[in-house]
Amino acid sequence: MRNYYYRTEEFYPPAASPPPPRRRGGRRGTALFLCALVILAAVTAAAGLLGRDLAAELPPLDTNSPAVPTAQAAPEPVARAPLGDGTTLVLAPEPAGEPWSLQEIYAANLPSIVSVRGSSQEGYSLGTGVVMSQDGYIITNCHVIEGCSRLDIVLWDERSYDAALVGQDEETDLAVLKIDGSGLLPATFGDSSLAQVGDPVAAIGNPLGSELRGTMTDGIISAINRNVRVQGRTMTLIQTNAALNSGNSGGALINQFGQVIGITNMKMRSYTTPVEGLGFAIPTATVKLIVDTLIADGVVGGRPTIGITAYTLTPEMALQRGCPPGVWVETVEERSDAWAQGLRPGDVIVQANGADIALMEELQSAKAGLEAGDAITLRFWRSGSYQTVEIILVEQYMLEE
Repeated sequence: MRNYYYRTEEFYPPAASPPPPRRRGGRRGTALFLCALVILAAVTAAAGLLGRDLAAELPPLDTNSPAVPTAQAAPEPVARAPLGDGTTLVLAPEPAGEPWSLQEIYAANLPSIVSVRGSSQEGYSLGTGVVMSQDGYIITNCHVIEGCSRLDIVLWDERSYDAALVGQDEETDLAVLKIDGSGLLPATFGDSSLAQVGDPVAAIGNPLGSELRGTMTDGIISAINRNVRVQGRTMTLIQTNAALNSGNSGGALINQFGQVIGITNMKMRSYTTPVEGLGFAIPTATVKLIVDTLIADGVVGGRPTIGITAYTLTPEMALQRGCPPGVWVETVEERSDAWAQGLRPGDVIVQANGADIALMEELQSAKAGLEAGDAITLRFWRSGSYQTVEIILVEQYMLEE
């Protein structure tokens, strides 16, 4: 799962003590350094990823699997599926009657839970997916399949299929895959907007990879509409105390009537203090919007971006680092105009379009209303001097492909 850090000022120490390696993004952490569910795996310095089990830690996928590509080999994009066949995700109403037993929930949903296996130049990744349709649409997390050149799906009955990518959306951590199958057993998806704190839920997924496939845990909904800031973005999620572990990413959070109401994708973890029972799932209200768009168009448009991840630099943090308060640039996408114009990690943005900014939210507000192709003027501090650049915004999905 991904690493979720709750308080920025505690997670980001002075420049002399850099934070632990991670994939991308501004995160927040309290004295508990919280971990965002790249439900797949340990933080890996060599790969710079959160949430994927690497080849060194896993057996080969099968005897016919190709060797892990060398660092010198040119990466190949994963196969893409055709778009626009009219398939949409249907959210069923909550049924009347008595709640189901855990045994009934498990029996009804296990055939809809699959293993997602991906390979890339960095190794292998393992996660979970949920069958959406009889003809082979499968929902999982974006971070499970990101960067993979080959994807395999293993059904509950051990049947295995090559999978093609329909689309992925890093903003919401969702991806849709397609296998050439028929007669699959799709899950019943419910309406997450009906969920309430205290409702019983169960989670089914593949913690720690293939050895513990089809594991179910249970708990309650601990919070709804929980805003979690991870990788420079805010996600609105369902919080649960059902146990989630590495490998559960892309699995199902299920209500008391056997309906999937969330796709599990995050948990909290601490480097110093035990943390239990703090997991998160993407609500189906969000899942439907994104999945329907991906199946129709392959991408989610209308999100102009500068091409950076960043976070608010408080006055205390600025004093420690010997720089002015503002918005600290953590990463810059090399394919963006921001990179071309010279913006780099470690720069501190202090103005946007002529207005002073001290918070990440103020930078986002300055960008609001702009479209891809529009320009934003940024003034930033670097090594004791100020510079000004004009940056052309691009569609976010163009930097994620």
